[in-house]
Amino acid sequence: MDNSVTPFQHRVYDVVRKIGPGRVSSYKVVAEALGSVSLSRAVGQALRKNPFAPDVPCHRVIANDGSIGGFQGSQCTESHVIPVKVQKKITVLEKEGVYFDLRTGKLKDRSRCFMDSIPVPLQDDGY
Repeated sequence: MDNSVTPFQHRVYDVVRKIGPGRVSSYKVVAEALGSVSLSRAVGQALRKNPFAPDVPCHRVIANDGSIGGFQGSQCTESHVIPVKVQKKITVLEKEGVYFDLRTGKLKDRSRCFMDSIPVPLQDDGY
């Protein structure tokens, strides 16, 4: 185990590894899989520090409303200018078959590619 990664971060990364190519989920759904929707911001912070990318595919986690969310510490703002790092997230997801409407900033086909839940077995993860 990498000592610079907390047990909580390991749990987040284990859940996010379950989101396969061509699929996305949200910070909220990841938090629910960890036991509480109140962990959504902590999930985002853990993913921001993800030292295991691309093995832990943090690019597959988006905002619950279907918008792209942040990536590598960058966020979209009200100015509708997409930061370079967020554009990188969009590009990677498009290569996996996940598309966003750049006019609305939202996921194009939520019903096809959004995971509303992530199954997590109840077990001692050793962290």
